[in-house]
Amino acid sequence: MILSDVDILNMIKNKRLGIKPFDRKIVRENGIDCRLDDQIAHHVVPDADFVMDPTNPEHIAKSYSVMKNQKKLIIKPHEQVLLSTYEKLSIPDSVAGFVELRSTWARHGLSMPPTIIDAGFEGTVTLEVINNAPYSIILRPKQNFAHIILVKLDNKSENAYSGFYSGQNGIRLPKVLK
Repeated sequence: MILSDVDILNMIKNKRLGIKPFDRKIVRENGIDCRLDDQIAHHVVPDADFVMDPTNPEHIAKSYSVMKNQKKLIIKPHEQVLLSTYEKLSIPDSVAGFVELRSTWARHGLSMPPTIIDAGFEGTVTLEVINNAPYSIILRPKQNFAHIILVKLDNKSENAYSGFYSGQNGIRLPKVLK
């Protein structure tokens, strides 16, 4: 069951769903809008022969440049970046979320792979965003950017999320694959 605005507001009121900072304007008909934080992580190519090895922590660390406290988040043509939600979420173990790009941004040429928020997740959400447009696009902190559809699970999750991305605050780079 997809949660409505009434369901979401009741969960917040009863402290079963946490959104900080909370602004009533982000609660929509069937989900919540998340705003952008002031961080952006650009890919960095150390040299022309660099080949990313996702099992190598040094490769991951040196292939991103995280910039904080930005007034503008500029995504160049055909660039993939990491962004973060401004809101920190506390999702109960009976709810999951589907994160999608707001359609207006897609109409400007941005895309974002689907992201799942697992039951029990706490933290900000890191967003992978691609600029498919032939021009740079400026985003600004606190702009509505992503929409999260919250769904009620038939049963509480026995294994609420407690993985690598739990508790993140701002952009967290990809975990090292094993």
